[in-house]
Amino acid sequence: MKIKVLKVRIAEEFLRIDQKKIDQFLNEHQILNVETAFVHDGNFWSVIFYYAEIEASITINSVKDSKAIKYSAEDEILTADDIKILDALKLWRSEKAKEHNLPSYFIATNKELTSVAKYKPAKKEELLDIKGFGKHKIENYGEEILEILESV
Repeated sequence: MKIKVLKVRIAEEFLRIDQKKIDQFLNEHQILNVETAFVHDGNFWSVIFYYAEIEASITINSVKDSKAIKYSAEDEILTADDIKILDALKLWRSEKAKEHNLPSYFIATNKELTSVAKYKPAKKEELLDIKGFGKHKIENYGEEILEILESV
């Protein structure tokens, strides 16, 4: 658990600026607890956030990260169609990893690809429902993954 202290100044010229900072912080972190105190001699609110880091939940072409529980194919049995999709996704991942000189799991883990093969998302918004898919992966690989799903 991490702690962040922000202040909200009461003066009208600072209020909106400080509110934007808080809104941005709230969008980027999982808040576990909040404490507030008014500082009379400084004329501002002190806000203490107890938080944990989360995957980016920043807007992606008007798509937002879901706070709900995400889908993950655990020990589910794959159908023949699921296996074809998974094989195509693994081939794509391997090529993408070589292209960017990265380990393949940086692109997507086996569990993430298996979840895609089982869930079969049809649009970017649905990729957000899969555990491990956040802003970065969807921006960089979302279109290609959806194209693979359509072509298999």
